[in-house]
Amino acid sequence: MKITDIEELKKKAIEVRKGIIEAVYGAKSGHPGGSLSAADILTVLYFNQMRIDPNKPHDEARDRFILSKGHAAPALYSALANRGYFDIEDLKRLRHIDSNLQGHPDMNKVPGVDMNTGSLGQGLSIANGIAISSKLNSRGIRVYCMLGDGEIQEGQVWEAAMTASHYKLDNLCVIVDNNNLQIDGTVDKVMSPYPIDSKFKSFGFHVINIDGHNIEEIIRAFDMAKTIKGKPTAIIAKTIKGKGVSFMEDQAGWHGKAPNEEQYGLAIKELGGVL
Repeated sequence: MKITDIEELKKKAIEVRKGIIEAVYGAKSGHPGGSLSAADILTVLYFNQMRIDPNKPHDEARDRFILSKGHAAPALYSALANRGYFDIEDLKRLRHIDSNLQGHPDMNKVPGVDMNTGSLGQGLSIANGIAISSKLNSRGIRVYCMLGDGEIQEGQVWEAAMTASHYKLDNLCVIVDNNNLQIDGTVDKVMSPYPIDSKFKSFGFHVINIDGHNIEEIIRAFDMAKTIKGKPTAIIAKTIKGKGVSFMEDQAGWHGKAPNEEQYGLAIKELGGVL
């Protein structure tokens, strides 16, 4: 099921955001800010770009997505639930002791999750391995890896970037969720990674800068990435932490905090009502 209608994709992104809020509120913990900033990108990946089938979650020919910033699991879970991998109602059981939906993605518990993540800085190395494997067995798998802009302060990210370029992994697409906020404040004040685009270029990537909330731009960027030969692609997506919920937007305090009952009600109202 590939959705090409832009307005329909925008509606799906709203549903993904609702799922994020429902999940974090139900857990009374979690990371709404960086999940909401990634919602539009994940919507395009799962509903427009990736070669996947919810009825065949272990299909060896499927494209892969690695959420290196694993604390944004509510966004991934919501995208997967809305795509049909499991019941949307399960989102309300996030982090419950008897739930499969743990605080970070677990491929052994959740259909559609391609790799366990959460220890920041490791996802791109994993994505490299999958991309190299696809090259060796000629399956034509595309691999997508989302990094946080605070996460790229980790040195392993740049070792992995060098590796991706060295092996000419043109089936690899990195997405940097550049919302400029991390748990301790603004990324540029904590440990500036800027200019992010120039850094990836210097490591041999084809780089595309986009508005990470513009569905048309996101689609064009992923489509362009598929045409690039001989080098990996990095999409630097300028986003807003907490996007879609006014009182969460661009607020570092919503990095890892659940809304209370009143805030939950306001957030769901802003997003157009309950699931």
